[in-house]
Amino acid sequence: QVQLVESGGGLVQAGGSLRLSCAASGRTFSGYAVGWFRQAPGKERQFVAALTGNTYYADSVKGRFTISRDNAKNTVYLQMNNLKPEDTAVYYCATKWGQYSVNTRSYDYWGQGTQVTVSS
Repeated sequence: QVQLVESGGGLVQAGGSLRLSCAASGRTFSGYAVGWFRQAPGKERQFVAALTGNTYYADSVKGRFTISRDNAKNTVYLQMNNLKPEDTAVYYCATKWGQYSVNTRSYDYWGQGTQVTVSS
């Protein structure tokens, strides 16, 4: 059974930074794509970033967010810099076998989410 646990969310002022973590138990991330998604109130869950052997980003976060992995800790990170109020959302990590996808339905396992709030 795979479990993903996100952490690192919080309240930050615009222009600030946060680092989210996604820790996996039950298997390693090797061979799997890991994606970060976010969902704001009243909106659909949307793709933010993904990591396979390469990294992929939504246009809205490109240049501000960085996804990375620590294999020894079986953890994937999302470093978020220059945060904007429109980044406010619940952030989720998810995993799927093989290549990444921007489609939430392609992912098999999800974490419980962590709230990120950016004040103006």
